[in-house]
Parts: sequence; C-alpha cells; structure tokens
Amino acid sequence: MQPYLVFRLYGAMASWGQPAVGGDRHTGVIPSRSALLGLLGAALGIKRDDQSSLTMLQKSVQFSIKQWVSSSLLRDYHTTQVAANNNKVHYHTRKQELDMGKLATVLSNRDYRCDGIWVVAVSLTNDAMFSFKQLQQALLTPTYPLCLGRKSCPPAVPLMPTILEPCSLKQALDAPFPAITGSGKSDRYWFGCVSQHRVATYYWSGDKAAMGDIDDNVVITTQPWDEPINRQRWQFTQRTMHQVTLPVLEDE
Repeated sequence: MQPYLVFRLYGAMASWGQPAVGGDRHTGVIPSRSALLGLLGAALGIKRDDQSSLTMLQKSVQFSIKQWVSSSLLRDYHTTQVAANNNKVHYHTRKQELDMGKLATVLSNRDYRCDGIWVVAVSLTNDAMFSFKQLQQALLTPTYPLCLGRKSCPPAVPLMPTILEPCSLKQALDAPFPAITGSGKSDRYWFGCVSQHRVATYYWSGDKAAMGDIDDNVVITTQPWDEPINRQRWQFTQRTMHQVTLPVLEDE
C-alpha cells in the first residue's frame, strides 16, 4: 500500500515510439516510459538538454499503466525535405537548412494509435527529488505544451491528475474518471468496447506480484527498450515490465 498520483491520457492520435529501423517509426500500444518521462519533464519545464534534471526526474518516478480502451492503428506515409548530405555544413535552424540550395527527400512510415485511453499511476522512489504536489501542479499548469508521444498528438481532454491516499496498485489504476463525452455513459461504450466480456490490460514494473493474487501463468513479462540513457543522442536501454489482462468487474 502506498500513495499514487494518477492521471488519464486520451487523444485522437498518439504515438508511443519503439526502436526505429530504417524509415519505419513504429508505436507501442501503451505509453512508453520515455514518453511519460518526457510528458512530466515538459510539464515541469525541464529542457531536453538539461541532462541533470532529466536524470533526477528519471530516478524519482515509476509508472504503471492501465489500457482502458484499446486503440486502433493508423499508418502515415511521411515525406520530409532535408538538405542534401554535406558533412562540412552545420545547420542552425530548419529555415537555414531549406535555404541552402539542393534538397533531398526522406521517406518514412509513421504509426499512430487512435482513440486509446490510458490511466497512468505514478509512484515515487526512495530517491525521489520531486513531490506528488509538484507533479500534480505541473500537469495542471504545464510549462510547455504536453503531447502523447509526438508534438502533433496533443491530449484531447484534461489529464485530471489526482493524488490518492495509500492503496494497492490495482486500486490506483482502477481509480474512476468522468466519461470523456460527458454523457454519463462509459468511455468503453462510446469507443466501441462494449461486449459481453469486458477486459482491461495492466502494465507495471518491479515486483511481479504487485497486482495482487494473480496466477503467475497469466502474467507476461517483457523487456522494452524505453529506459532513457541520453535523450540528445537518442540512447535507450531495456527494463523489465509485467502485464496482465483482467476482466472488468465494475458496471460502467
């Protein structure tokens, strides 16, 4: 049992980056640790080149996620104009790059998740240098615009960060939020998830038994590459993450 800060993420489009190979930019089904650290960093006003503050934030928080409404996949065929390769020239701005003369085109496929809803529970480590109050206030009045993985993917509703009294991890992730439509009907109803068998998928790090009395055979353990080492050089390492899909018992 411990306190948590919980908030909800929803957007028409989100992109939770995975390791990129060639021109393809894939997305995960849930917010990556790197994306959530970036979201909190933007809210707190930490700049990308402030490595010491980013490291401080990284050592302060752990994330757990509930995928409440599964999202659909959208793939965008993407073209970008860039200056022809010249190792002797360093461009200071995008305008300068395009004004230098000969241009080339970079082709890529970029993936997005559409209409997903995720609940995020933040816990503080023993070495935390931020408080729940600081993080909550930052999410309520962010210094920089927040995005769901890419700058082109803003949140579509307020995050509604809430500090919970000590409770279990599952209780934190099951914290209620108002329906996005304001109609009083469940988000799962409006986003096409009503069925006889309602489920939600939970993701967490650390103790495999943190979700309570669950059969180990139904818990999946993976090692995603989303723990930042250096953001300026886009270097990441692996971490251990657990996930389980459970029936939704409450009548929503």
